[in-house]
Amino acid sequence: MRLLIALILAITAAPLIAQVALPGARLPQIGVPPLGEIRQRLDDTVRDARRLVADRTDRLRDFVRQNREAVEIDDRGAPAVRGEIVAMGIDGAAEAALLRAGFGLIARERIDGLGLAFVRFRTPDGDSLARALREARRIAPGAEIGADTLHFQSGASPEIPAAPLAQGRGARAALGLIDGGVARHPSLTAPVEQRGFARGGPAPSAHGTAVASLIAGNGKVKGGAPGAALRVADVYGRDPAGGGAVAIARALGWLSASGTRITTISLVGPSNPLLAAAVAAAQRRGMTIVAAVGNDGPAAPPGYPAGYPGVIAVTAVDRRMRVLPEAQAAVHVDFAAPGAGIRAADADGGTVRVRGTSYAAPLVAGALFRAGSRAVLARIAERPSKATGAGIVCADCPAR
Repeated sequence: MRLLIALILAITAAPLIAQVALPGARLPQIGVPPLGEIRQRLDDTVRDARRLVADRTDRLRDFVRQNREAVEIDDRGAPAVRGEIVAMGIDGAAEAALLRAGFGLIARERIDGLGLAFVRFRTPDGDSLARALREARRIAPGAEIGADTLHFQSGASPEIPAAPLAQGRGARAALGLIDGGVARHPSLTAPVEQRGFARGGPAPSAHGTAVASLIAGNGKVKGGAPGAALRVADVYGRDPAGGGAVAIARALGWLSASGTRITTISLVGPSNPLLAAAVAAAQRRGMTIVAAVGNDGPAAPPGYPAGYPGVIAVTAVDRRMRVLPEAQAAVHVDFAAPGAGIRAADADGGTVRVRGTSYAAPLVAGALFRAGSRAVLARIAERPSKATGAGIVCADCPAR
C-alpha cells in the first residue's frame, strides 16, 4: 500500500512544480489544478489501481479453475505446473531424502546453452504443490527449490484462427523472441526460425505474431528493426500449462547456443529461482534481454523477467506519450515505447490494433538492434524520466 500511495502522490504532484522568484517579483501562473480536481484525480487513480488488482485476481482464479488438471497454485499464490517442483544445486544425499519422503524423480536436466543443471520432482501423492514445496525446502535446505511457475503474455490479443506457421532459417544475427508461435504474414519478409518448448509447439498465436511484427515488420506493420530475421521460441504451444519457467529457461538455452544477442520476452510472472539463474546465465554469455513490465497496474507486484538485474525493462506510453495507467510499477524501468492504439500483424495477413506493454518491448528490442548498443539507444531516446527510464524510443515506428 505504501508503494501505491507513493505512486499516486508522484502522479498527482507532477503538475505542482515550485518556481523560484526574486523578492518583490510577481509569480507567474503555473497551472496548479484546483484542490477538488486533485482529490478527484487521486480518487480515480486509487479506484483504477484497485480495479486492476481485482481483475488480475479474478483472471488468475478463473485460469486455474479452468485448467485444474494441468495447473495449481504454489506456496506464494502463483499458478504453476501441477504436481512438479524444480530443484537446483541439490546433492545426492538431499535427492535421496526427497525420494524417501515420497517425491518422485521426473528428470535430471542440463541446458547446454546456459551450463545450467536442475532436477524435476513429482510431488508426493495427496500433497498440494504448496505443501510439497515447503516440505522439500525443509528436507533440502541447501538447494534452490521452486515451482514451475507460469508466465502470461503482457498484452491482450484476439484468438487466432487456423493459420500457417512462419518458416525459415534465422541468420546468426537474428533477433530472439520467447512467446507463442508466429503465423506467416506479408510484413514478416525475413526468415522466421521457430522451435517449440511446450506440448504442441510451435503453433501460431495471435500474441506471438503481433509481437514479432513489431520487432521486424517491414510492410503494413513497421517494426523497430524492419526486415530483421527472427528466431522464435514458442513456450505455449497447445499446452494449458504453457509459459512455465522451465520452458522459458530451455528457450533461453536454445537462443544462447544459436548465437542470439538480443531477445524479447513480453511475458510476466513471479520471480522464480530457475528463471533467474537462466536469465543470468544467458546474460553472462552476451545476450541482452528486453522484457515488458506487465499490465496489472501500479499496485500489482513487480513482474519478471523484467525485474531481474540487467534485463531491459520496458513500459508503454499512449499517443500523448503518457505511461499507460495499467502498466505495472516495475523494480526498474529502462525505456518506454508506444503501446496503445498501434497496429500489429494478425493471422489473416491484415493488421489489428493492440494495447499493452507487450507491444512496447519489441519496439525497444528492434531499436536496440539497429542502434547497436544500449548507450546509443539511450542517447536518442526522448523525454527521460523516472517513469520512462532513459526515455521513449521508436515513437514513430508503429503504424497508428
